[in-house]
Amino acid sequence: MMKQYHDLLQKVLSEGIESSDRTGTGTLSLFGEKMEFDLSEGFPLLTTKHVSFKNIATELIWFLKGDTNAKYLDDMNNTIWKEWTNDENDLPHTYAKQWRHFGGLDSNYTVDQIANVIKSIKDNPYGRRHIVSAWNPLTVEHAALPPCHMFFQLYVRDDKLSLLFYMRSNDMFLGNPYNIASYALLAHLVAFLTGFQVGKLVYMCGDCHLYTNHIEQAKELLSRDYNKYKLPTLSIRDDLDSIDDIELFHLKLNDYASYPSIKADVAV
Repeated sequence: MMKQYHDLLQKVLSEGIESSDRTGTGTLSLFGEKMEFDLSEGFPLLTTKHVSFKNIATELIWFLKGDTNAKYLDDMNNTIWKEWTNDENDLPHTYAKQWRHFGGLDSNYTVDQIANVIKSIKDNPYGRRHIVSAWNPLTVEHAALPPCHMFFQLYVRDDKLSLLFYMRSNDMFLGNPYNIASYALLAHLVAFLTGFQVGKLVYMCGDCHLYTNHIEQAKELLSRDYNKYKLPTLSIRDDLDSIDDIELFHLKLNDYASYPSIKADVAV
């Protein structure tokens, strides 16, 4: 299943156009790429380098709590947002805010998109409007980091729930494996809470890029055999009744084995 990732990473490395970027690092970049994963075949957590499921899960739980302060992440020893927190340890107008409290800068009226989309799937599973947007034109210029994964759409057919998500910009070496696993986890959670099996995960990207200081690491990863380890599976505890109650102990990743991690610096 992770062949898709290897193929796209190799394509960016081989065909990417040299580009400047806001971090000053430089990238190899392609526009308009796609990957698909059948979630019934296993949980798509990269096996050609070790990726922390705990960090992925606690970040998603933090989003779903609607929490914009990083204390929860600190308590979980999750530092992936540390570069963007302000002096109050806050991350204003990022995913948690948009998913659970979408509104304007000074609005007293907000929309809980996550609760709404779960209700919408239960009430009208075959609807075509099961969409959550993290891109808010009213607040995006005030965000700690403008959303990279901008929106997702859920789709139910044949008793299976699929998820498509769109990224305007994606760091293919460090960010993408997290994004794939995070949205796979979200698809599993929504399917579990609405009574469906999981279907496909579809990834669509605008600017797919490899930072120039990740080129050697990418080559090392691509030299590894993606067939060596089977994909893990995911279990969700039966006592999870609401998305508002989700905690790390509700989730279990089974039989994850991988090559060692490959260190690379985050471009900020």
